[in-house]
Amino acid sequence: MTTEQSETNGKRTLVLLGISALFVAAGLAYGVYYVLVLSKLAETDNAYVGGNLVTLSSQVTGNVQEIRADETQQVTAGSEVVKLDPVDADLALAQAEARLGSTVRQQRERYAGVEQYEAAIVQRKLALKTAQDDLARRQPLASDHTVSGEEIEHARQAVDNARAALEVAVKQADAARAGLLGVNLASHPLVMAARADYVQAWLAVRRNALLAPVSGYVAKRNVQVGSRVTPGTALLSIVPLDQVWVDANFKESELRDIRVGQSAVITADMYGDKIEFHGKVLGLSAGTGSAFSLLPAQNATGNWIKVVQRLPVRIALDPKELLSHPLRVGLSTIVKVDVSEKNGAALGAAVPAPVRYATKTLSQPMQAAEAKADAIVARNLAK
Repeated sequence: MTTEQSETNGKRTLVLLGISALFVAAGLAYGVYYVLVLSKLAETDNAYVGGNLVTLSSQVTGNVQEIRADETQQVTAGSEVVKLDPVDADLALAQAEARLGSTVRQQRERYAGVEQYEAAIVQRKLALKTAQDDLARRQPLASDHTVSGEEIEHARQAVDNARAALEVAVKQADAARAGLLGVNLASHPLVMAARADYVQAWLAVRRNALLAPVSGYVAKRNVQVGSRVTPGTALLSIVPLDQVWVDANFKESELRDIRVGQSAVITADMYGDKIEFHGKVLGLSAGTGSAFSLLPAQNATGNWIKVVQRLPVRIALDPKELLSHPLRVGLSTIVKVDVSEKNGAALGAAVPAPVRYATKTLSQPMQAAEAKADAIVARNLAK
């Protein structure tokens, strides 16, 4: 072997040793990075933004007269979004008012009838006493034939007739009092039922204006002007974008170290890697996605292939970051959960459930409706 070949082999050996050392160093660096960083992170790109789709539906039947918000537009809680034609509701309210007044007057007549029956009892008692006195005057005169026996018999029949008439009057008074005993006119069940019907009709008039239950953006508008809607019909959806979260679908082999309360970093494809969202693990779903699917997989079959399952993990987001960079429902995200802290619970603790979502737009001023009903009752009670 020549000197030149020896030098060439030496250089080749040095290069190979350098490359080997470089690979070893890279492997060691990756091992250190894995131990210090990657082993403390659970990452998935199977994650999507979720949110509430609040459905606006009608509580009454009617024809749509106005639509005051369209898709992509923002509405505030309590603002009127859809208005129904109020004619039918106004007529129903007028009829309910008339029925309430008529019911009060009918009950006034029944209460007055009781007094009439009581006066009839007094009259029948006087008639009975008169008949008894006539009989008592005639009986002593029968012994000397001053009064005929037939006249005495007629007097006895008059007493019996008066007594029977008194019994009839007493029973009629009892029957009249049975439906009125223990309650005054304004508290009678028939009056209260008619009063409730009036309040219901009054509420139906107000419910012709459909208010936004929450603040958010209109989506999935199905209603059109002139449409006939019924209670429960979904008219449109409102999405409150300040109440969104991320559902990260981790593989079952990645769930070992995930705990409630762990911090997470989320990047959305919409904004790229430069914008990061910070959140916390709210909880893990009670079942995998396939378990809750419409047609769950039937694994008890002959041709079975194991498929890695994924479990939804819900991540809460920082409201301030959402205000600066709003997300939309359904957007793709990448989630990295810091699993180094394992003190949290694998399942959420059993605590009394607080009110997470609420709206005041469905509340109605019942006191005003009841005051109007009481005014109608008082007006028809006035003499």
